[in-house]
Amino acid sequence: MNVLYRGYLNLVDRLPLPSLRTQRIIAFLTIVVQGGIAVTGSVVRVTASGLGCPTWPQCFPGSMVPVGVSSNVHTLHQVVEFGNRLLTFVVVVVSAAIVLAVTRARRRREVIAWAWLMPAGTVLQAVIGGITVLTGLLWWTVAIHMLASMLMVWLAVVLFEKVGEPDDGVVDQVLPQPLRWLTALSGVVLAAVLIAGTMVTGAGPHAGDKGIERPVPRLDLDITNLVHLHAELLVGYLALLVGLAFALYAVAAPEPVKLRLKVLLGLVLAQSLIGLVQFWTDVPAVLVVMHVAGAGLCTAATAAVWCAGRVRTAAPQPVAVTAA
Repeated sequence: MNVLYRGYLNLVDRLPLPSLRTQRIIAFLTIVVQGGIAVTGSVVRVTASGLGCPTWPQCFPGSMVPVGVSSNVHTLHQVVEFGNRLLTFVVVVVSAAIVLAVTRARRRREVIAWAWLMPAGTVLQAVIGGITVLTGLLWWTVAIHMLASMLMVWLAVVLFEKVGEPDDGVVDQVLPQPLRWLTALSGVVLAAVLIAGTMVTGAGPHAGDKGIERPVPRLDLDITNLVHLHAELLVGYLALLVGLAFALYAVAAPEPVKLRLKVLLGLVLAQSLIGLVQFWTDVPAVLVVMHVAGAGLCTAATAAVWCAGRVRTAAPQPVAVTAA
């Protein structure tokens, strides 16, 4: 193991030294691809292409790629599902790039540890995706797949913030501890909103496959009640954010923190509007994709607000004392 680790470090040392700007660009791309793979996954679901590749890790038994007209699966479904699988390699490349970049730049251990969560989480997501396919799109496996993507978005945002901080800095508690707890609580309630949302999906019309040969297993609960649960949790989440906004102005919080919260409030209101239109229009496919994208944006913005409450700033320079 030590030999492999030394070989890895030797390989990294041969790479060009990445600037801080390059590291931040790669870290930002990590957020984009982690959220993007969830959006493309929703496209797979609403186009009923979830079993376009009916096995895993191969697409079809004996073939890593679609087999076209020789299969009983529609060609379009094969292309959509296989395309989503190919995008996983983009996520892997970006995840590996951020690890190599921060390791080559000799960043502090905290940054490197957060960077390693990206490829590790991507591998876990691939396994969850495989389980989802092999179990015939069981609703709870689809739900876990979605929730794992949102968790990866949160972690990617934290990584982006860590990359931008100075390694030799000091931790600055921007917000009072009670407000830090309030931002943490908003994250917990957001998680509950997302869980309820996956349950609505599990009972809803978009199963991910047409289920011609056998029905796709669905959540056997009344969807109207699940929608109300999802909406009430969203109202609670929004109420916490409004309370946090009043608190930030009461303690004269820094403008960057307040700006992040304003952006988050705007995203949550837009997401709420999309959800209402979905309910009123019988869940059209395009709005499902937009709603998943909105979930990723709300998750990223909530993580950004959380990170803004405690930052790492440059250490103060010692003042030179001259003899009189």
